[in-house]
Amino acid sequence: MAGILLAAGDGSRIGQPKALVVVGGQTLVRRGIALLQGGGADPVIVVSGAARLDAEALAGAGSVTGPGDRGHASVIGVHNPRWTTGMGSSLVVGLAAVPEDCAAAVLALADQPLVGPQSVRRLIAARAAGASVGVACYDGQPRNPVLIGREHFAEVAALATGDVGARPFLRAHPELVTRVECADTGRPDDIDTAEDLSRVAALLADSAPFRS
Repeated sequence: MAGILLAAGDGSRIGQPKALVVVGGQTLVRRGIALLQGGGADPVIVVSGAARLDAEALAGAGSVTGPGDRGHASVIGVHNPRWTTGMGSSLVVGLAAVPEDCAAAVLALADQPLVGPQSVRRLIAARAAGASVGVACYDGQPRNPVLIGREHFAEVAALATGDVGARPFLRAHPELVTRVECADTGRPDDIDTAEDLSRVAALLADSAPFRS
């Protein structure tokens, strides 16, 4: 089961690429890798954009390889040259990099560091139980991460345009979606502004860790 971490954003309202933003003493990209690996995803494919992420930037959660390579608990770094067009093109790049022996992929966003690894585990369990699409929900509201079975990769990629990822596919096929409640495992707060960063950093510092 692969993980795809979308980490291409330029963080224009923060002042630096989101992947390299530090919160709680760790960059968002490393937190995202740890989230997916902690939930059981392997390999983790990191899609970069505004910042080209080298091995040093990705290190700390597993061996770093290139596209086509595979190792235990590996991190595959791929760059989206069209990252300025939005999240859709990054998702297409990430799906294309998933090794052929992976039956599905869990999609996560680098700018949601409060999401817990247990959400990834629950999505993977839903796949094992027969789901072809799974969406983490928080008090009933669908957010991230999202699991997509390989059988849907082509259509997800075809519908992913502009600054949207899997959402058009999910809206087109609600009958395929298995909702997985994850409110007790974390929360999907986005970091888009300096104020968001301060708020999330305070939550990480002041609250007990979510169950992993």
